Amino acid sequence: MYKLIAVDLDGTLINCYGGVTEYTKNRKKKIASGRPIDSIMTIANEIGSDKYFIAGNGAIVYDMKKKEIIYEKCLPKQKVLDIIKICEENSIGYNVYTEKEILTTSLKYNVLYYHKENLKKPEDKKTKISIINNMYEYIENDENSRFLKITVCDENKFVFNSIIRKLKEIRDIEVLEVSHMAKKMIRQGTEEFSVEYFYTEISRANVDKWNAIEFLAEKMGINQDEIMAIGDNINDKEMIEKAGLGVVMANSTPVVVNIANEVTAGNNDEGVAKILQKHYKNINF
Repeated sequence: MYKLIAVDLDGTLINCYGGVTEYTKNRKKKIASGRPIDSIMTIANEIGSDKYFIAGNGAIVYDMKKKEIIYEKCLPKQKVLDIIKICEENSIGYNVYTEKEILTTSLKYNVLYYHKENLKKPEDKKTKISIINNMYEYIENDENSRFLKITVCDENKFVFNSIIRKLKEIRDIEVLEVSHMAKKMIRQGTEEFSVEYFYTEISRANVDKWNAIEFLAEKMGINQDEIMAIGDNINDKEMIEKAGLGVVMANSTPVVVNIANEVTAGNNDEGVAKILQKHYKNINF
C-alpha cells in the first residue's frame, strides 16, 4: 500500500486547458509542482489536499494546516542576479518564481498560459504575476522574497542552446536538461491555439522534487517503497526514478517514460484518477 502519493500539476494533474476534472479532483494526493505557493494553494484546496505540498520543484515544502514553510532550499539572490544578467545581455525571455508570485518582463510563453488561466478564475484564486520593467534592479532591492527557480524560454533552438551553455558556467545552480519544446493549449473564446517554446528551469544545486519528498516521508514515517510519484516531465525524473512506484502520463517526455514503472492515461484522459483507482480499488477516494 502506498502511503504517500506525490503528483505533479502541469501536464499531469492539470489538463492542457489548465483545469482539473471533477473525477480527478476526488482522488486525494500530495502535490509536487514547480509553481509558487499561492498558485498551488488554490489547486490544493480545489482537490481537497489539506496537509503538505511541494513548490518550486522541491525548493519549498509548505504545511497547509500551520500555514508555514517547513523546508526550503532556494536560490541565493546573487545567483538570481547572475542568471538575469546573462538573459538580459542575450535578449532571451525569463521569469523569476518567488514563494508568492511570478516576476516577468512580459506576458509570453508559460506566463502567458498562467495569465490566460487567471482570466477564468476569481481574484483570490489567481496565480499572481507581476510585470517588472527593470528586473535586475528590482531583485537587487528585494530583501524579503525567497527565489524558488527561474525559467528561461525562447522559440529559437539555436539561441536557446547557446544561452544554456552560458548558464551552466554559473556554479552551484542546477540547469534542467530539456531537449524538447513545451506546448501549452490556450482557449480564446471558441478558438484554441498552442504556445510552443524551448525552456529550462534553474534552481539551486541539488534541489529537486525527490529530495523534498524524502524530507516529507521522513517526517511522516513513510518508507521509500511506500511512495508513489506521478509526473510527465524532466523535472519529475528523480521522483519517478526513486519512488516505490514511478508513474508517468501517456503524454510524458520520453526521458521519463523510459525510467517509469507504469504508464497511465494522459492528462486529458483522467490519467491520475485511473492509476489511483487501479492501485486502490477498494478505497473510496
